[in-house]
Amino acid sequence: MSAGDTQPTVPLYDAPADEPAPRRRGRGWPWLIALGIVVVLAVVAWFAAEAIARDLVAQTVRTEIRERLSLPADHEVDVTVTGAVIPQLIGGSLDEITVSSDDVPVGQFEGDVTVTAYGVPLQEGVDMSGATATVTLDAAQLQALLGTIDGFPADNVGLAEPDVTIQAELALFGVSFPVGVALTPSVADGDIVLTPSSFELAGAQIDATELSEQFGPIADVVVRDWTVCLAQYIPAGVTLTGVRVEGEVLIADADVDGAIVTDPELQANGSCD
Repeated sequence: MSAGDTQPTVPLYDAPADEPAPRRRGRGWPWLIALGIVVVLAVVAWFAAEAIARDLVAQTVRTEIRERLSLPADHEVDVTVTGAVIPQLIGGSLDEITVSSDDVPVGQFEGDVTVTAYGVPLQEGVDMSGATATVTLDAAQLQALLGTIDGFPADNVGLAEPDVTIQAELALFGVSFPVGVALTPSVADGDIVLTPSSFELAGAQIDATELSEQFGPIADVVVRDWTVCLAQYIPAGVTLTGVRVEGEVLIADADVDGAIVTDPELQANGSCD
């Protein structure tokens, strides 16, 4: 081969290894994020709707209570609905609702009232499952109630758990003797019964027999049982079931007939005949 035929040598390079294909960015994440946002918005919407529904139910109950009891428009009435409201509205009844208010007029006295109703229908003509109620009286409210009882010495009424206390005076030969009486409350035939449990004469303990022996028939006003009938102040569908003194208040418990929402006779006040 002549010099003129000489060709430059071209180096051979190794073929580059195949480079990995660029990774495709996952397209599932945006969908998951979007789904998460939708779920959050749905939850927010649910709670917003739930809050609106709960407030609407509470406002409706407050208005109804104020109108039926002739309470002032600004009289505070607390309403609590147990559980999620929207499913209950869809189902046509409220599982449990509690209504409470202080200083509610009950006949000639006032009391703090709490009512818990169960299975409350949203449509007319259907009975509720039932309800319970409590009426709480402080000493002044109890005094107003006992003052309606003919002959009861209601000038000085107190509450000292577990008893109702009264202070009376027994007059003998022109001399007045102070007598303190502790009365234990109970329920009989739907009425409150106050039964004397202890006595103090001029600061000294004395029993009913000794008191009657010393004062004769004059002592009858303090040694007797007293019956307090509430039927004339409450609907016939409400039955008193228990009474007790706790601290400085007297608490009366009652059951409410579920048919009271449909039966006018149960809605009307009872009588003390």
